[in-house]
Amino acid sequence: MDKINQYSNLVKSLLQNYTDLACRYPVEYLETHAIFDDERKRYMVLDIGWSDKDRLHKPTLYVRLDNDKIWIEEDWTENGVATDLLAAGVPKEDIVLAFHHPKIRPLTEFAIA
Repeated sequence: MDKINQYSNLVKSLLQNYTDLACRYPVEYLETHAIFDDERKRYMVLDIGWSDKDRLHKPTLYVRLDNDKIWIEEDWTENGVATDLLAAGVPKEDIVLAFHHPKIRPLTEFAIA
């Protein structure tokens, strides 16, 4: 299996775990969904629902695969999905913290692009 397919399977597994965890501790009027677009290699955990009169729709996690790297676009998890990726053996050079401005990325220990 090539690297991009391995990363795809890993990311989907991690995001499904986050979704399952959120569903074990439900919040009234809020649903958590794992959304996988395998064709474009885009993966998201999305919370949707209501808070009083306000409609809520927020991505908890948004990860995409591009140029053999894992781009973390949005991450509102407690420990960060990058921590789980590293624990699974993904090298830092293959993880882009895309939620940081490109000028900030060289200051991290991860890939810049």
